[in-house]
Amino acid sequence: MDSLFSMDVAFYLSRSVELLSAVFIFTVGSFILYSLVLYIKDSTQKESTILRNYPLIGRFRFLFEKMGEFFRQYFFAMDREELPFNRAQRNWVYRAAKNLDSTIAFGSTKDLRQPGAIIFVNCPFPKLDHENAALGPMMIGPYCEKPYSTSSVFNISGMSFGAISKPAVQALSHGAKKAGCWFNTGEGGLSPYHLEGDCDLVYQIGTAKYGVRDKHGNLSNDKLKQVAQHQQIKMFEIKLSQGAKPGKGGILPGLKVTKEISHIRGIPVKQDSISPNRHLDVNSPAELLDLIQRIRSVTGKPVGFKTVVSSWQWLDELCGLINSRGEESAPDFITVDGGDGGTGAAPMSLIDNVGLTLTEALPAVENVLIKHGLRQRIRIIASGKRINPTEVAWALCAGADFVTSARGFMFALGCIQALQCNKNTCPTGITTHNPDLQRGLDPANKANRVANYQKNLVKEVSIIAHSCGVAGPRRLHRQHARIVTPNGLSIPLDELQPYPKM
Repeated sequence: MDSLFSMDVAFYLSRSVELLSAVFIFTVGSFILYSLVLYIKDSTQKESTILRNYPLIGRFRFLFEKMGEFFRQYFFAMDREELPFNRAQRNWVYRAAKNLDSTIAFGSTKDLRQPGAIIFVNCPFPKLDHENAALGPMMIGPYCEKPYSTSSVFNISGMSFGAISKPAVQALSHGAKKAGCWFNTGEGGLSPYHLEGDCDLVYQIGTAKYGVRDKHGNLSNDKLKQVAQHQQIKMFEIKLSQGAKPGKGGILPGLKVTKEISHIRGIPVKQDSISPNRHLDVNSPAELLDLIQRIRSVTGKPVGFKTVVSSWQWLDELCGLINSRGEESAPDFITVDGGDGGTGAAPMSLIDNVGLTLTEALPAVENVLIKHGLRQRIRIIASGKRINPTEVAWALCAGADFVTSARGFMFALGCIQALQCNKNTCPTGITTHNPDLQRGLDPANKANRVANYQKNLVKEVSIIAHSCGVAGPRRLHRQHARIVTPNGLSIPLDELQPYPKM
């Protein structure tokens, strides 16, 4: 009897083990099969660069991102505590690029008591939606053979092919066309990928003059003419300095100098591309005006310059020379870059310590032009850490006719602020020439996100303008913004940085 009972127990135990084994094998097999399906799905989809480059494991990023609000509340940094761009700023761009609802609930996480905080002056009788003034065209270069007119107030700042990848340039080119904005080539020359989208282009001439120099490195009129023959090239920008590295030429690490990039720039493959600290033929305001006039005469198109401003005495001298030569000699635009602007590679000592921020420099530059009677002649372009509607609206209040952004559009492409731009290891394929990492960046999909971001940002700047009681972004002026001071109280921008008395 006991032996029979023992046999029954053994039988049931054996069957139970078999059943549990089958369940275990089925569970593990199902998990493996499900993981395989997700892997294939992730590696073939084109919506997310992270998932395409890192199938399956990339999903943990979105899980952690979703759980981040919980963990940050108890353990880590809050949404507005990161640099150079905090999570709140980046998330706004991501949602705008995906055309998702950008509204938030409960209340702002922005501390409006912090010194420097921007507060726009709402009007008790704001504009209605049907009172919106369409952004009409603004002309740049009235004395040029081929002046440029555009309605776009928000455009893509200089990013060279080399600093960013082929699919990134393609996406920006097509996205700019969809958005109706311009795309600055950066100092690395003109690539076929800039032209691919048929968007308006601003050709940037850096201190090394890539793409428009002769075999000795000097500016070539013949090369200028060849570039200007492209109908998409609307303007030329002479780069004097850049926000992240004023006083230092462009830097492209050798590991990012591919055969194609070396051909476009005319430099050796795999060798560091380091531009001179300044244009060898420009060492004074007079020589700058001479160079502007030369390029304008050869190309027939508007010419301006980009600079970081730490003092404005030289601008006073420049404007004095313009008035003595005649206003037709003036640059057609000045791009004012903030000292907190971005870069693919620069010495930390320059990034952290040199050049005024746009907050201080932009109104000062406008004041110089007003003082010399040149404000209507010379257009002002603001650049440097302008990725959200608040910063763009402030720049328009402070004197900008146009605003450009590079890193904002990088976020629209999918940048996650990994800070790998100078290492050729960008996980989102934007600043790398590794084909395995570039594979995740689908130009067609990202072009739509570029256009969405640009349009949604301009839309929200218009919302700010309506709240201030004006019909559109270009009607914003200094009286429409207040700046919080160290005592916690705000003062009008036109009192903090008043217009010059005429």
